[in-house]
Amino acid sequence: MLAPDLAADARILWRLLRGQPKSGGHAERLQAFYAPQADRYDAFRARLLHGRQELIERLDLQPGDRVVELGCGTGSSLARIGDRAAQLASFDMVDLCPALLEVARQRAAGHDHVRVIEADATTWQPEQAVDCVFMSYALTMIPDWSRVIANTQAMLAPGGRIGIVDFHLPEDGSRIGNALWRQWFGHDGVHLSAKHLPMLRQMFTERSCAEQRASVPYLPGLRAPYYLFVGERQARLPER
Repeated sequence: MLAPDLAADARILWRLLRGQPKSGGHAERLQAFYAPQADRYDAFRARLLHGRQELIERLDLQPGDRVVELGCGTGSSLARIGDRAAQLASFDMVDLCPALLEVARQRAAGHDHVRVIEADATTWQPEQAVDCVFMSYALTMIPDWSRVIANTQAMLAPGGRIGIVDFHLPEDGSRIGNALWRQWFGHDGVHLSAKHLPMLRQMFTERSCAEQRASVPYLPGLRAPYYLFVGERQARLPER
């Protein structure tokens, strides 16, 4: 008989092998894919989604900041922010998947200044400009990701910070290697791109950036490419 953790991982791996549904709208596909995984989502992905704590540290969140997380998933970022979360003026956690948001609401209970919002990251806007917007492995989950970046630029106050950690296709990656990563991730609705960093650098002043590789659970020897980017809102968009 499998140990409980291994059995739970096996169920998630089976879902990953089956892939994200191809029919229905974006929200429907997310719900169908993640609802059966929601209770084990964080434990499994802690070994796959690297750099999330490092991103929080690079954001340099300050008391009184107004913060938005787009694609918040289960709201696990609350634990990574820790005691600093209580010092924020507001923290809006936005996602489109009801099953993951239900977990996020449980985490946010008792935090009066934290809102959990079911909305589309390409169009949702806060009530006033914010000091920081970040995303952790969410940009690649959104087919129209460029609209998310543009929407983020619009919601930031002058000098506001954007932070993103996500998988990508590195410029120094081989053509075959990048093609394999694109196909492998694409099966589960993760859309890898080599265009994230160029667009981020065009629309924001870069404060820090790192491109790294990390291990993949149950696939020894494979190291998936990811990046951490922190930028600052420019006074206005550069002319194209």
